[in-house]
Amino acid sequence: MANKVEICGVNTSKLPLLSNEEKEALFEKIKQGDLDAREKFIGGNLRLVLSVIQRFSSRGENPDDLFQIGCVGLIKAIDNFDTSHNVRFSTYAVPMIIGEIRRYLRDNNSIRVSRSLRDIAYKTLKAKEAYVAEHSKEPTVEELSTLVNIPKDDIVFALEAIQDPVSLYEPAYSDGTDTLFIMDQVKDTKNTDESWLEEIALKEAMKRLTDREKHIIKLRFFSGRTQMEVADSLGISQAQVSRLEKGALERMKKFI
Repeated sequence: MANKVEICGVNTSKLPLLSNEEKEALFEKIKQGDLDAREKFIGGNLRLVLSVIQRFSSRGENPDDLFQIGCVGLIKAIDNFDTSHNVRFSTYAVPMIIGEIRRYLRDNNSIRVSRSLRDIAYKTLKAKEAYVAEHSKEPTVEELSTLVNIPKDDIVFALEAIQDPVSLYEPAYSDGTDTLFIMDQVKDTKNTDESWLEEIALKEAMKRLTDREKHIIKLRFFSGRTQMEVADSLGISQAQVSRLEKGALERMKKFI
């Protein structure tokens, strides 16, 4: 994405850059309904969209799609921007663009989240923003539950459901030389030294069995077949399978 020069037919190396004075002058015309000024203002802020989508480069999404969604966020920011608040347009627009892209990523996530869960999550997030603006601190789950009149367990579940997946190769910390990835902080409960040793021991024990015994053990404990099914496949009785299986397991246990 970082090296992609042309996105959606736009040559990003030739994007115009507006000064603050030009932005203010154009915005005055936009408020008066000047469509040409609006078009010029959008074009002069496409670099802002480009800088925002760089943050999502590790997601593997199509940069053209992200750029288009970012432009939707930019247009929404233009339509809702209030110059009387004495805030720079970029300060207002960046969160709008990020929000639009995140909404797109959530809605197009392979892990589907139900509409009711999303509604609870968005309602809670809106209440949280209002609470922070009024009290200058984060609300507790209990306080959010009271504000939106939804059980706290449902709130927690809904908020977790809309979280974006994180790559195990996402950098978690760097001291300038070595980078610590999330993968380095996740405990592997499956591929432990003990499990590797057990697997090696089982393989060695299996080598001490006859070909028929190996076949029976594989069918019974690796393929989940019943003794009757194994007997049918081998053309012998269930009693013979039981006897062979028991003898094979006894020898394996002694070796292990």
